[in-house]
Amino acid sequence: MQKNDNEKITQNLKKIKYKLIVLSGKGGVGKSTVSANLAYALSTKGYNVGLLDSDLHGPTIPKMLGVENKKPLPSREGINPVVVNPHLKVMSTGFLLSENDSPVIWRGPLKMGVIKQFIGEVNWGTLDYLIVDLPPGTGDEPLSISQLIPNSDGAIIVTTPQDVALVSVRKSINFVKKMGYPIVGIIENMSGFICPHCNKSIDIFKEGGGLKASKDFKVPFLGKIPIDPSIVKTGDLGEPYLIKNNGTKAGKAFEKIVMKIEQIVNTKR
Repeated sequence: MQKNDNEKITQNLKKIKYKLIVLSGKGGVGKSTVSANLAYALSTKGYNVGLLDSDLHGPTIPKMLGVENKKPLPSREGINPVVVNPHLKVMSTGFLLSENDSPVIWRGPLKMGVIKQFIGEVNWGTLDYLIVDLPPGTGDEPLSISQLIPNSDGAIIVTTPQDVALVSVRKSINFVKKMGYPIVGIIENMSGFICPHCNKSIDIFKEGGGLKASKDFKVPFLGKIPIDPSIVKTGDLGEPYLIKNNGTKAGKAFEKIVMKIEQIVNTKR
C-alpha cells in the first residue's frame, strides 16, 4: 500500500467514532439483513452511520435499502457515498456495476484495492458508527478489512441455531480472535418461526445454538431474531424491515440487540 493511501485511510478512520464488523462463517444466515437493519436502526436514533458493503461478489445492501439505482458521485473530498436518509450513507460494489446481474470476477489484489478505495477514497465524513458487512467465510475481504481497520471496536457474529451453522460460528470466533478484534457478541437469526395463526414459536432450525456458542467461548449473546416473512418482503421491496415493523416480535428483538450493542461498545471505550 502506498504512503498516500495509508494517509487517506488513517484520516478517514479518525473521523469515525465506532467501527463495527458484521460477519458469519457461512452464507444464508441473514447477515446482510442484520447489517442493513442495524445501520438503519442506529441512524433513526440520530447517529451518523456509514454502511460499507464489502461483499464484493454478492452485494445485496443497495437492494435491501432501496437505493440500488443510485450512484456515488465524485467531489473534491472524494467519492460521495449514496445517501439513504439524513443520517445513513452506503457504499457498495452494487453501485458500480453496469447491470445489476453483472458478475464480479476479481482476484485478491484487485479486491484489496477496491476495499482500500472504499475506506480511503470515499467521503464518509464524521461518523458515529461505520458498519462493515463482510461476505461469508474468512477469505480475502475479511483479511483485507482486518489489515485496513486494525483498531475496530469489535465484531458481531451472525448465526442460525442449527449445529451445521455453529461449526462455522466457532471458526468465525477463532478468526476474529486471531485478527485481534474484540467480539461484541453473537446474534442468533432465524430463531423460531412465529405462527401467524396461533402466535406460537416453531423451532424450524432448532434453538439455543447461538447462546450455547456464546457460553462456550465466553462472549456476549446479543439476542435472538425470529423468522418473520415480512423481513423477506421488505428486503425485496427495498425498505428496512424496521421502518414499519418495529412493533413485531422480530422488530422488538432487533431494537433490544441494538441497545445491547450500544451499551457494550460504549463500555469498551
